[in-house]
Amino acid sequence: MSVAEPRRIVVFRHAKADWPDVADHERPLAERGRQDAPVAGRRLADTGISFDLALCSTAVRTRETWKLAVHELPHRPRTVYEERIYEASPGELITLLNETPDEARNVLLIGHNPGAQGLTQVLAGSAEGDAAERLAGRGFPTSAFSVLTFTGSWKTLEPESATLTGYWAPGRTP
Repeated sequence: MSVAEPRRIVVFRHAKADWPDVADHERPLAERGRQDAPVAGRRLADTGISFDLALCSTAVRTRETWKLAVHELPHRPRTVYEERIYEASPGELITLLNETPDEARNVLLIGHNPGAQGLTQVLAGSAEGDAAERLAGRGFPTSAFSVLTFTGSWKTLEPESATLTGYWAPGRTP
Protein backbone atom coordinates (compact mmCIF):
# COMPACT_ATOMS: atom_id res chain seq x y z
CA MET A 1 0.00 0.00 0.00
CA SER A 2 1.25 3.45 -0.86
CA VAL A 3 1.64 5.91 2.01
CA ALA A 4 -0.10 8.49 -0.24
CA GLU A 5 -3.43 6.69 0.20
CA PRO A 6 -5.69 8.36 2.76
CA ARG A 7 -5.67 7.01 6.29
CA ARG A 8 -8.44 7.41 8.83
CA ILE A 9 -8.37 7.85 12.57
CA VAL A 10 -11.66 7.49 14.38
CA VAL A 11 -11.52 8.85 17.92
CA PHE A 12 -14.26 7.22 20.02
CA ARG A 13 -15.00 8.31 23.59
CA HIS A 14 -16.21 5.57 25.94
CA ALA A 15 -19.91 5.33 26.79
CA LYS A 16 -21.43 6.78 29.97
CA ALA A 17 -19.74 5.38 33.08
CA ASP A 18 -21.11 4.75 36.53
CA TRP A 19 -19.61 6.30 39.68
CA PRO A 20 -19.41 3.42 42.19
CA ASP A 21 -16.94 3.54 45.05
CA VAL A 22 -14.01 2.21 42.99
CA ALA A 23 -10.84 3.69 41.52
CA ASP A 24 -11.44 5.75 38.37
CA HIS A 25 -9.70 3.19 36.14
CA GLU A 26 -12.11 0.49 37.39
CA ARG A 27 -15.38 2.39 36.79
CA PRO A 28 -17.89 0.29 34.80
CA LEU A 29 -20.50 1.51 32.34
CA ALA A 30 -23.77 2.90 33.64
CA GLU A 31 -27.03 1.51 32.26
CA ARG A 32 -27.20 4.41 29.77
CA GLY A 33 -23.68 3.55 28.63
CA ARG A 34 -24.65 -0.08 28.06
CA GLN A 35 -27.50 1.18 25.85
CA ASP A 36 -25.46 3.83 24.00
CA ALA A 37 -22.38 1.71 23.16
CA PRO A 38 -24.15 -0.60 20.67
CA VAL A 39 -25.84 2.42 19.07
CA ALA A 40 -22.43 4.03 18.62
CA GLY A 41 -21.18 0.73 17.19
CA ARG A 42 -23.96 0.80 14.59
CA ARG A 43 -23.06 4.39 13.71
CA LEU A 44 -19.40 3.37 13.36
CA ALA A 45 -20.56 0.61 10.99
CA ASP A 46 -22.62 3.19 9.06
CA THR A 47 -19.42 5.12 8.25
CA GLY A 48 -18.40 2.25 5.98
CA ILE A 49 -14.88 2.29 7.42
CA SER A 50 -13.27 -1.12 7.78
CA PHE A 51 -10.94 -0.79 10.75
CA ASP A 52 -7.56 -2.50 10.58
CA LEU A 53 -6.69 -1.80 14.20
CA ALA A 54 -8.48 -0.75 17.37
CA LEU A 55 -6.43 0.85 20.14
CA CYS A 56 -8.42 0.71 23.38
CA SER A 57 -7.65 2.11 26.81
CA THR A 58 -7.30 -0.50 29.54
CA ALA A 59 -9.90 1.25 31.75
CA VAL A 60 -12.95 -0.91 32.49
CA ARG A 61 -15.41 1.54 30.90
CA THR A 62 -13.51 1.67 27.59
CA ARG A 63 -13.15 -2.11 27.43
CA GLU A 64 -16.88 -2.53 28.14
CA THR A 65 -17.74 0.11 25.52
CA TRP A 66 -15.62 -1.66 22.90
CA LYS A 67 -17.03 -5.08 23.79
CA LEU A 68 -20.58 -3.80 23.15
CA ALA A 69 -19.76 -1.68 20.09
CA VAL A 70 -17.57 -4.15 18.19
CA HIS A 71 -20.46 -6.62 17.83
CA GLU A 72 -22.20 -4.06 15.60
CA LEU A 73 -19.31 -3.87 13.11
CA PRO A 74 -19.23 -6.06 9.99
CA HIS A 75 -15.52 -6.77 10.54
CA ARG A 76 -13.76 -7.21 13.89
CA PRO A 77 -10.37 -5.48 13.79
CA ARG A 78 -7.28 -6.55 15.69
CA THR A 79 -7.55 -4.94 19.12
CA VAL A 80 -4.67 -3.73 21.26
CA TYR A 81 -5.41 -2.71 24.85
CA GLU A 82 -3.06 0.16 25.56
CA GLU A 83 -2.41 1.54 29.06
CA ARG A 84 -0.99 4.78 27.65
CA ILE A 85 -4.42 5.91 26.38
CA TYR A 86 -5.76 6.32 29.92
CA GLU A 87 -5.31 9.97 31.01
CA ALA A 88 -3.22 10.70 27.89
CA SER A 89 -2.81 14.20 26.52
CA PRO A 90 -3.35 14.88 22.80
CA GLY A 91 0.43 14.94 22.32
CA GLU A 92 0.82 11.56 24.02
CA LEU A 93 -1.95 10.12 21.84
CA ILE A 94 -0.24 11.43 18.70
CA THR A 95 3.00 9.77 19.85
CA LEU A 96 1.10 6.50 20.29
CA LEU A 97 -0.46 6.83 16.81
CA ASN A 98 3.01 7.56 15.36
CA GLU A 99 3.94 4.00 16.40
CA THR A 100 1.16 2.46 14.29
CA PRO A 101 2.48 0.21 11.51
CA ASP A 102 1.84 1.63 8.05
CA GLU A 103 0.03 -1.59 7.08
CA ALA A 104 -2.89 -0.26 9.13
CA ARG A 105 -4.92 2.20 7.08
CA ASN A 106 -7.90 2.77 9.38
CA VAL A 107 -7.43 3.00 13.14
CA LEU A 108 -10.07 3.31 15.85
CA LEU A 109 -8.89 4.78 19.16
CA ILE A 110 -11.24 4.19 22.11
CA GLY A 111 -10.41 6.56 24.93
CA HIS A 112 -11.40 9.30 27.32
CA ASN A 113 -11.92 13.02 27.59
CA PRO A 114 -10.31 15.47 27.63
CA GLY A 115 -7.87 13.49 25.44
CA ALA A 116 -10.41 12.42 22.79
CA GLN A 117 -11.73 15.91 22.11
CA GLY A 118 -8.27 17.43 22.44
CA LEU A 119 -6.77 14.95 19.96
CA THR A 120 -9.52 15.71 17.45
CA GLN A 121 -9.04 19.46 17.79
CA VAL A 122 -5.22 19.27 17.64
CA LEU A 123 -5.13 17.00 14.57
CA ALA A 124 -7.82 18.81 12.57
CA GLY A 125 -6.12 21.41 10.42
CA SER A 126 -9.33 21.68 8.39
CA ALA A 127 -12.84 20.26 8.30
CA GLU A 128 -15.36 19.12 5.70
CA GLY A 129 -19.02 20.06 5.78
CA ASP A 130 -20.38 21.03 9.17
CA ALA A 131 -18.38 18.50 11.23
CA ALA A 132 -16.36 21.19 13.04
CA GLU A 133 -19.48 23.22 13.78
CA ARG A 134 -21.27 20.18 15.21
CA LEU A 135 -18.22 19.27 17.31
CA ALA A 136 -18.03 22.84 18.64
CA GLY A 137 -21.74 22.81 19.44
CA ARG A 138 -21.83 19.42 21.14
CA GLY A 139 -18.36 19.00 22.55
CA PHE A 140 -17.34 15.37 22.94
CA PRO A 141 -19.98 13.65 25.09
CA THR A 142 -19.76 9.99 26.03
CA SER A 143 -20.16 7.62 23.05
CA ALA A 144 -19.26 10.40 20.58
CA PHE A 145 -16.73 9.85 17.82
CA SER A 146 -14.86 11.92 15.26
CA VAL A 147 -13.47 10.83 11.90
CA LEU A 148 -10.18 12.33 10.72
CA THR A 149 -8.42 11.69 7.41
CA PHE A 150 -4.79 12.31 6.50
CA THR A 151 -2.21 11.15 3.96
CA GLY A 152 1.27 9.91 4.65
CA SER A 153 2.85 7.58 7.14
CA TRP A 154 1.66 7.26 10.72
CA LYS A 155 5.15 8.39 11.70
CA THR A 156 4.44 11.80 10.12
CA LEU A 157 1.09 12.40 11.83
CA GLU A 158 1.32 15.73 13.65
CA PRO A 159 -0.91 18.61 14.80
CA GLU A 160 -3.09 20.08 12.06
CA SER A 161 -2.12 17.34 9.58
CA ALA A 162 -5.61 15.81 9.29
CA THR A 163 -9.04 16.83 8.06
CA LEU A 164 -12.10 16.38 10.28
CA THR A 165 -14.48 14.56 7.93
CA GLY A 166 -17.13 13.32 10.36
CA TYR A 167 -18.54 13.64 13.84
CA TRP A 168 -21.34 11.82 15.65
CA ALA A 169 -22.76 12.07 19.15
CA PRO A 170 -25.76 10.28 20.65
CA GLY A 171 -29.03 12.02 19.90
CA ARG A 172 -27.54 13.78 16.88
CA THR A 173 -27.32 12.60 13.27
CA PRO A 174 -23.95 12.90 11.54
